[in-house]
Amino acid sequence: MAETRLPFGIPESELRLSFSRSSGPGGQNVNKTATKATLHWDVLHSRTLPADVRTRLLAAHGSRLTRAGELVIQSQRTRDQARNADDCVEKLAALLRALARPRRARRPTRPGRAAVERRLSEKRHRGRAKRERGAPRRDD
Repeated sequence: MAETRLPFGIPESELRLSFSRSSGPGGQNVNKTATKATLHWDVLHSRTLPADVRTRLLAAHGSRLTRAGELVIQSQRTRDQARNADDCVEKLAALLRALARPRRARRPTRPGRAAVERRLSEKRHRGRAKRERGAPRRDD
């Protein structure tokens, strides 16, 4: 499999690879060879994945999981089965590295005084222009 070390010490024995025919590059060869790699990893039952990372993974990529709790990653970038398998493992490693640290909480900010004044001035201008479009008023 890949030379890439998976974060959190996830053993490659937890990963299951399968291969199928690819729709990618390869001409008529794609009709004969199974080069598309599909990686399955049981996220819910992984013993090495920290609980906080699991929670972030489920929140961010829950739609990519099967009903059984397996994360499915596919690759058909190349015409080579081994390189596609390595690409799947690299995609998983990149996904886990991105989730390794929690995101910083957003600090709410307020618009500056000049921005507020510009907005209100523009509102007054637009309101005045709309009022002037109407029928003339009779002031007696």
